[in-house]
Amino acid sequence: MSFLKTLVSPRGAVFLLLVILLAAVIILNPNFAEPGQIMRYIQRVAPVAIVAIGQYFVIVAGEFDLSQGSLITAQVIVAGNLVGEDDSRTVPVLCLMIVLGLFVGVVNGLLTTLLKVPSFIVTLGMMLALLGLVLWWTGGAATGNPADSFRQIGRGGIRDIPLIDFLPWSVLVLAAWLALGTWITKRPLGKLLIAIGDNARATRYSGARDWWITTQAFMISSLSATVSAVLLVGYAGVHPSVGRGYEFIAITAVVLGGVVLGGGRGWIVAAVAGAFVLEALFLLLNIAGVPSSLRDAVQGFIIIAAVAYSGLIFRSRRRGSAPTASPDSGKRPDAPDGAEASASPALATEGITEN
Repeated sequence: MSFLKTLVSPRGAVFLLLVILLAAVIILNPNFAEPGQIMRYIQRVAPVAIVAIGQYFVIVAGEFDLSQGSLITAQVIVAGNLVGEDDSRTVPVLCLMIVLGLFVGVVNGLLTTLLKVPSFIVTLGMMLALLGLVLWWTGGAATGNPADSFRQIGRGGIRDIPLIDFLPWSVLVLAAWLALGTWITKRPLGKLLIAIGDNARATRYSGARDWWITTQAFMISSLSATVSAVLLVGYAGVHPSVGRGYEFIAITAVVLGGVVLGGGRGWIVAAVAGAFVLEALFLLLNIAGVPSSLRDAVQGFIIIAAVAYSGLIFRSRRRGSAPTASPDSGKRPDAPDGAEASASPALATEGITEN
């Protein structure tokens, strides 16, 4: 019974949906079941899944990052124009891309937390600024051609492996990035991000530097976009359209994974599974002959449906488990006068409560 409840929960539904979609794809295209085709599928999903990991940390803290797609485009153009055919520039340019990604994340985080500007507005402005700079630099046309050693990060891999024959580097990068993200969620930073999304005021009263914690979430998001850009240079080439719209795809994947918009609840593995669901759905639509121009419409319906479903589930759970409330909503039913409500559940698990 508990297993069935897990499957229909916002966390578990994404895995059930993934199995159903992959089964439908295999029925329509039996060749998809071959191990090599599965690896190619994961290789295509890897850039989106990595961006979704970064978006997870921002959304679980109650914010948004709309600058990911434009940052990917900017990083792709930087790599394409600065690396050139000189292999010796690969490492310096990679370091420059990391610095640029961290800078964008810090700016987004500080403007959001210190100046109290909504992250939706801040990152929307950053998205337009980066996109404008890219169009000014390139004139809207493809430009630059990085060395093959740089492009091999996204298109290369380990060959002559039994059964699967080819293991792309991007699959290994995705596995490493997911492992790092999962480790962060187990650390104080990950738990505090959830606490901020659940109850920012309680987190602040506990002594945590909420502005710096949230800024780190934006930095992780920008680094994820940078890693995705490195893979896309090899997989999709160098063009101002590369990365366009990835921020909305990432948000859709995270919402599909049951992460609550507004923060406080979510599982990073389910967010990654959401990216795989999207790719499987688009693949199924392509096999069925549905025009690719309808992708945005499908994506919009998915966001609406996933948010509505998640909201209904959590609202029903709150009604079923809510204690009898005191008329004074800021206090516990048995709290004495002047006592504040306890800290968020995420902080309580860490043994941190308000004074």
